[in-house]
Amino acid sequence: MTQKNISSISDLISHLKDDFSVSNTNIWYRGQSHKSWDLVPGFHRGNNLTSESNLLKRFKQSASMLLDKDPVNSFSWMFLMQHYGLPTRLLDWSESPLISLYFALEDYEKYPNTDAILWCLKPTELNNEANIKIVDENNFIPSFDDEDIITSYAIESVNSTRIGMNPIAVIATRNNPRIQAQQGVFTIHHKDKIAINNLANTENFLTSYIISSDDRLKVLLELKTLGFSKFSLFPELSSISEHIKQGF
Repeated sequence: MTQKNISSISDLISHLKDDFSVSNTNIWYRGQSHKSWDLVPGFHRGNNLTSESNLLKRFKQSASMLLDKDPVNSFSWMFLMQHYGLPTRLLDWSESPLISLYFALEDYEKYPNTDAILWCLKPTELNNEANIKIVDENNFIPSFDDEDIITSYAIESVNSTRIGMNPIAVIATRNNPRIQAQQGVFTIHHKDKIAINNLANTENFLTSYIISSDDRLKVLLELKTLGFSKFSLFPELSSISEHIKQGF
């Protein structure tokens, strides 16, 4: 797996040109505050004492009364749970490198002495490793509506199988302002807790860029100069308040 250092936005753009300019495929990005953190979704971090199906039941029990219309399947429920902060087998990515870079750097005060990381994923190549492909469509990426293709990753299917499968890349309908602003896409993991960065053949689908602790604030200020902020990525009332307070 390729790993390089960046100390500015211009560094990032230069590396992206070098690494992906000849690549005829989509690239997804994920920023993390600590370079040592694995690419593992919330449900697979630590030891969960509650099953995924039980989490879903408890969420449905209280959420249904607040929804105009119930989600149509377990994938839609999982997506809703992810949006409201419950641990799921979904891992957030973005189609924007700068948005993901912002997420890697925004908590620099919380992690002052750690290097951040920007992950770059070739989603089609990841799916090829899991044999998710369409013969006559080169850059095919399934959506949550393609149940015939990704049914093995549904909550009810994962609970009933003894064989784990590789994580895969999936797109979702951008039906709320947050996911639209963040250009959000996802990987969905199966029952195994293996991190994407620990899979076989990562050189085919994964690259990373390290931002040292000394450069984090400088690069974050570059992003803010370009208009990236909490409010631009979380277009909600709470983000407006936080954005205004930062100006005092």
